[in-house]
Amino acid sequence: MGINTERDIQANLQIGPTDQGMVRLFIEADGVEIPMDFEPEEAEEIADEIRAAIQAALAVKG
Repeated sequence: MGINTERDIQANLQIGPTDQGMVRLFIEADGVEIPMDFEPEEAEEIADEIRAAIQAALAVKG
């Protein structure tokens, strides 16, 4: 399964700073919780990748 494989799963995504100076992506789905902590610099790289994906998706939509 890849990024283009659709799934019928609902998930909750929360993003915020931790008290340790990290950026946390917290994903919860079907009773599973996944906390993912990143250094601020790593989070900026992820944000850049999200922005690039947005631009690519908009280009596909025309």
